[in-house]
Amino acid sequence: MAARTKSAKDRPSYRCTECGWTTAKWLGRCPECQAWGTVEEFGGAPAVRTTAAGRVSTAAVPIGQVDSRQATARSTGVSELDRVLGGGLVPGAVVLLAGEPGVGKSTLLLDVAAKAASDDHRTLYVTAEESAGQVRMRADRIRAINDHLYLAAETDLSAVLGHLDAVKPSLLVLDSVQTVASPEIDSAPGGMAQVREVAGALIRASKERGMSTLLVGHVTKDGAIAGPRLLEHLVDVVLSFEGDRHARLRLVRGVKNRYGATDEVGCFELHDEGITGLADPSGLFLTRRDEPVPGTCLTVTLEGKRPLVAEVQALTVDSQIPSPRRTTSGLETSRVSMMLAVLEQRGRISALGKRDIYSATVGGVKLTEPAADLAIALALASAASDTPLPKNLVAVGEVGLAGEVRRVTGVQRRLAEAYRLGFKHALVPRDPGQVPAGMKVTEVGDMGDALRVLPRRSRPDGPQEDGARR
Repeated sequence: MAARTKSAKDRPSYRCTECGWTTAKWLGRCPECQAWGTVEEFGGAPAVRTTAAGRVSTAAVPIGQVDSRQATARSTGVSELDRVLGGGLVPGAVVLLAGEPGVGKSTLLLDVAAKAASDDHRTLYVTAEESAGQVRMRADRIRAINDHLYLAAETDLSAVLGHLDAVKPSLLVLDSVQTVASPEIDSAPGGMAQVREVAGALIRASKERGMSTLLVGHVTKDGAIAGPRLLEHLVDVVLSFEGDRHARLRLVRGVKNRYGATDEVGCFELHDEGITGLADPSGLFLTRRDEPVPGTCLTVTLEGKRPLVAEVQALTVDSQIPSPRRTTSGLETSRVSMMLAVLEQRGRISALGKRDIYSATVGGVKLTEPAADLAIALALASAASDTPLPKNLVAVGEVGLAGEVRRVTGVQRRLAEAYRLGFKHALVPRDPGQVPAGMKVTEVGDMGDALRVLPRRSRPDGPQEDGARR
């Protein structure tokens, strides 16, 4: 007699202990979190059920009758953060702020928590990584003391929810979501199942209470937000906190925003007294000199909608080894290599191939957009000929492998920012549109036209000097 087929209740079921993914058969590797050896048997397979129609909590109404005042943003007290959020924090919104260790996430959010607290709006700051005394010392240093700012050191999710019932805050700051755990989940804090449970519980509490929530998130060694990808889908706003820990500049960039645009960037300066917003950060990226220096060129980059004037520097020296060095800081190595090839082949400058070349930006800013190509190429050409570019010159444009200078977006905004800071001469691609009155704008079509801004003795058609083929 044939064996009886097992029912769904008798069949075993398997679950990933890391992320909670379930399946009807065993697998060596979880397809959800890609972890090996975490799928274990935990009981019978769940029965298949269907959901019947139930009572609705709120009747559907025409969209024109929905009260939009419920989504009115309230200022955080930090103008640069308000810029990125789209005006401030919306009641019930959940914001995830992620960044590398030591970049200043806790300092910024403690300052926001103190400034957002008032008689009508309490703020609860929950720290799960530090003690309450450590946070108090930081608050004294950055002057973030407020009678309506409440502080709690907790790592248990149920305790955090209990503090919400006791304090009834309008703003919750949790530092961080990876260090809080739920006792209902059998996994270590920071695991995918724990992060998902903690984030889900806080999101539900925020929506029910109309409470804004700021969550601090960790990042992996690749720069991605740690935890399940579902976390970024659940929250309303995702912000990336960027910056070199050896530089003063910090950038808060919007990655996702359900209440505003994602092309805004907030600029901050980190110092001993805390972190402050920079309404005009271009001064950090410039070196003021009385006379121009060879190997330097200015450009205007767009961080979101904000134009920033930045300085590119290059230095070439005779190489002592068969393979010359190529060192970059703040610039993409591939873009610099492309500009070197274009200068040698299209600009006919042969001195660069056999010399050590160092290129960098000033102030720790990172230039990744192609609009900085022309400034990089001119800085390299100026360094190779040991001839400075004209004073107060700004170069904007993308350079192709054929040597052509291509148009870039936002040329008018870039030129307006350069003119505001006192720069009167600009090198731009053809057809730049309306330019500021009183600014000398030179249109260039290729690298040959661009190299003519160098003094006569260092042009490609001049006499050969310093190893350049003219």
